[in-house]
Amino acid sequence: MDSTTAQRRLGAIQGHLVPDGESHSQLLPNPTAGEFFIEKGYSVVLPEKLHTGKWNVYRSAHSPLKLVSRFPDHPEIGTLHDNFVHSVDTFRDYKYLGTRIRSDGTVGEYKWMTYGEASTARSAIGSGLFCHGIPKGSCVGLYFINRPEWLIVDHACSAYSNISVPLYDTLGPDAVKYIVNHAAVQVVFCVPQTLNTLLSFLLDIPTVRLLVVVGGIDGQVPKLPSSTGVEVVTYSTLLSQGLSNLQPFCPPKPDDVATFCYTSGTTGTPKGAVLTHGNLIANVAGSSITMKFYPSDVYISYLPLAHIYERANQIVLAYHGAAVGFYQGDNMKLMDDMAALRPTVFSSVPRLYNRIYAGIINAVKTTGGLRERLFNAAYNAKKRALLSGRNPSPIWDKLVFNKIREKLGGRVRCMTSGASPLSPDIMEFLKIKGEFWANNTLYCSCFGGLVIEGYGMTETSCVISSINEGDNLPGHVGSPNPSCEIKLVDVPEMNYTSDDQPFPRGEICVRGPIIFKGYHKDEMQMKEVIDEDGWLHTGDIGLWLPGGRLKIIDRKKNIFKLAQGEYIAPEKIENVYATCKFIAQCFVYGDSLNSSLVAVVAVEPDVLKAWAASEGIQVKRPQAKEYFAEAISNMYAQLSTSDPTQKGL
Repeated sequence: MDSTTAQRRLGAIQGHLVPDGESHSQLLPNPTAGEFFIEKGYSVVLPEKLHTGKWNVYRSAHSPLKLVSRFPDHPEIGTLHDNFVHSVDTFRDYKYLGTRIRSDGTVGEYKWMTYGEASTARSAIGSGLFCHGIPKGSCVGLYFINRPEWLIVDHACSAYSNISVPLYDTLGPDAVKYIVNHAAVQVVFCVPQTLNTLLSFLLDIPTVRLLVVVGGIDGQVPKLPSSTGVEVVTYSTLLSQGLSNLQPFCPPKPDDVATFCYTSGTTGTPKGAVLTHGNLIANVAGSSITMKFYPSDVYISYLPLAHIYERANQIVLAYHGAAVGFYQGDNMKLMDDMAALRPTVFSSVPRLYNRIYAGIINAVKTTGGLRERLFNAAYNAKKRALLSGRNPSPIWDKLVFNKIREKLGGRVRCMTSGASPLSPDIMEFLKIKGEFWANNTLYCSCFGGLVIEGYGMTETSCVISSINEGDNLPGHVGSPNPSCEIKLVDVPEMNYTSDDQPFPRGEICVRGPIIFKGYHKDEMQMKEVIDEDGWLHTGDIGLWLPGGRLKIIDRKKNIFKLAQGEYIAPEKIENVYATCKFIAQCFVYGDSLNSSLVAVVAVEPDVLKAWAASEGIQVKRPQAKEYFAEAISNMYAQLSTSDPTQKGL
């Protein structure tokens, strides 16, 4: 095909696209567009053939002809440093970082640092490291939970071309020691508690030259012997040193490494995913096309910043000038923090949503009588309205749902869920709402927000796919992030193929500018997950639902064969058990020497106690154990092969 013909065809296809805002799918229903792609609603299929000769590469309908790698409104932003400079230039006097913890340790209302003030601190910390002889390109460890200093240090690393290395405070000393040595970390920012941990194995981390104590008091930090080659200073001292000797930025390039994001190590030695500035910008630029934020938004940060989920959230929030309030550091006080902050955006994981759901349902059943009947009537009315596309009566909000909404602060307009599958029942509960638009913002009346479930991983810089606004079908993870393309590859040993009926199935593979550059110092494992064509093999099994929606149904790697030759995917069983309100966590295990499985189940104590109280019995009585065992048996009964999207056990 000559260039003139190619340009003419591309021009013809462009004519079938409609401007943003006129349709959820940007494709007009014209069959001639099928020369280049087949419309699927939320996704489109491209004509890149698999080895079988079938078409099976999906892209977002929001950007079918080109993968997104930059923010469409600001293509000049190519690095995290560029992103924060844009934020400071645009939102200098806006609230940015907030905390309730006073210097004396007491808790009050949120006190805020502006974008401009955070910028000054970022420059001072980066310059302070320069004063201590830390060269460009050094690895900087962050060994403390979410607080404003975490983001300031991360911004400083970006501005001066250093590499941030989050250290999990929950992994224990051995994992921290391994990561520090593996990444050759030269500086560790810590708090007094984690400082003691570092000092306990200081001789085993010879690359470390500087320890910076966040929240430490000058004069109360230890002075180490000069023979150790390690200096300990407080964060405030480093800040003052940098302010007195500000250095010009050393801006990174998009292909430069931004962070080593280590896995939790639950399946072995932690692996450090190498993510560039360009990877992270591409991911948030693509995902923000389908989910909007505003300078008026307020976000509560409690998900671990060591995880890619929260890191990506922070990048996109800064781009839009949103305010970020931090929790106290105690999950048991999270609801109190939300009441004080009153966030408009809330990101969480299914476990917390499950607890919120169980708490509300249990409270309703405990009250019984008129209140229970009123709640059920309101819930069913909103459910019918949601399915039929009608607006429900506002009376249900005044009578029932406004009280529920207050549990999250009363202003939440958007909720996101990630990290693991969200039960369709929980998703339905969160989405039972009446929608209305005001000031170009979608408001909802049950919890007060749009509910978005996403799917992603560290190796893809976060989001792979997410549910589109207005898509009310439960039980899937949406369409591709506009920054990547997805295909399903046959897994014949598990009987998953593109010929499966009624839906094609296979291993989920991802390609695009969001794909990481490999594992730090581990090229062998990188080659195991990225093939010669640049496709990242996730190990997850998916299928394509109508409309181009992706559904995750199984896991390729975590399977084992029982003694009778039966293949088992434990996550599938664990996910079903997790929907039981009495279960907090579940772990399923088996091996080829035995014919049955073992499940280790952690009970949700508050729910079980409330049930026992309502029944007038004690939790330790045999009746309670029998009821719990019956609940588990009922959940097991759901593991059937009646669902055509599921693989039988």
